[in-house]
Amino acid sequence: MIVRLAQQQDFASFLGLAAQVEHWFGPMVNDPGFHQAVENHIHRSAALVAVSAELEVLGGLMFGTKAPVYQIHWLVVSQQQRGAGIGKALMADVTRRFTQTPGSIEAITFGADHPGAIVSGARAFYEGLGFTAAEAAAPGLEGGPRQVYRRPIP
Repeated sequence: MIVRLAQQQDFASFLGLAAQVEHWFGPMVNDPGFHQAVENHIHRSAALVAVSAELEVLGGLMFGTKAPVYQIHWLVVSQQQRGAGIGKALMADVTRRFTQTPGSIEAITFGADHPGAIVSGARAFYEGLGFTAAEAAAPGLEGGPRQVYRRPIP
């Protein structure tokens, strides 16, 4: 597996990943706003993909590169590849590539009582990377509770 900056030809792969998680996050595949967000992140070199040796996109990440509070705007790993270290590799690369110290990285994920909180593994994923649960965030598009997770950059 290799992690690299996303390119225009990866756009369809972002939509494919989005299709796998719409039941948790709400509609994205046909949402012009999501399309624009992907395009903007790719254009600004603020999107990464993890690809297999066969060049299959295994995961994607869109990142807010403004210091000192960096934001994970979107992170999805292919359903078949979850638990294989893809998300961890994306996070390691984005941290190395874009962050400076001191600062922090924030992600908004499922609230503790969201149906996807356990099934998706998102909360455990961020906790495993040293993030801690912080304040509540605005509900997701589907109406589910969200929470900020934060990790300092020493």
